[in-house]
Amino acid sequence: MTTSIGTNGRPAAAGPGDGGPVGYSLPLSPTGESAMLTPPPWHFSGEVVMVEYRVDPDAARRFLPPGLEPGADPGAAAAVFATWQWCSADGAELTDPARCQFGEFLILLGCEFEGRPMARAPYAWVDQAVPMMRGWVQGMPKQFGVVHQSRPVTVGRAGSRLEPGGRFDGALSVNGRRVVEAAVTIERQTDRRPVLHDVPLAHTLVFPEWVPSAAGPRPRLVASEVSDVEFSPIWTGSGDLTFFEGLGDDFRTLAPLEVGDGHVFAYGETLHGGRLLSDYSSSAHDIRDDNGGARAEDPLHS
Repeated sequence: MTTSIGTNGRPAAAGPGDGGPVGYSLPLSPTGESAMLTPPPWHFSGEVVMVEYRVDPDAARRFLPPGLEPGADPGAAAAVFATWQWCSADGAELTDPARCQFGEFLILLGCEFEGRPMARAPYAWVDQAVPMMRGWVQGMPKQFGVVHQSRPVTVGRAGSRLEPGGRFDGALSVNGRRVVEAAVTIERQTDRRPVLHDVPLAHTLVFPEWVPSAAGPRPRLVASEVSDVEFSPIWTGSGDLTFFEGLGDDFRTLAPLEVGDGHVFAYGETLHGGRLLSDYSSSAHDIRDDNGGARAEDPLHS
């Protein structure tokens, strides 16, 4: 395999020799237009239903890779439902709603990297193939599930409005089984951004080896570079969260010990690419950004 330049000036894989098939991702084709993923930047706008909760600190710690520590609030966690609309830099996907919309559920665990607050997503599910593959490219552990979420309404009675007493629900089903339910009954607006939705996410970028090597798979701890982070007014209130059987013992260890506040808001960001935090195979173990720390704006999805 050689390397050529794909769309938007990003590196793209190419077949043997000049003029071979290209693409930012598989499948490769003569022009690269068949690639499943377009190159970043990717723009995201979403509606979020989020419930903060507490998990067994020892269980959370076992999900943190080397380089991440539990942080100042061990056991802090959140369950996040979101319905997203996304597009590439040229906005072409927006003409096809089936292509540019998807649902997502993920768990967030509070942690730190070198004393800087971050969050870790040990599990995530989406209901479309493209965001699932995009997650793997980022190091985000996305799987396929069925995600449903109620949304605010502005007219009629077939839903809740963003006002005190409004209720917003989310549900995740995996392999035909309901495994998570959440609900938020909003009470008031707040200026406080939900803590675990306002810090960078740390992912583990790793792929299984298809061609065996002596070194084995090479995991790397990464974050994402984002810009244009926006929060709508945030509504907060009481949260409810239930985990059901069906996803195994590891997942069950992250079930809520205590359920806290819930939040309903809209969120947007532009995702540009990845940033290396730690290369476990390198003697220069930690690679920092130009300012020696995490960027102020937060990579969360998607």
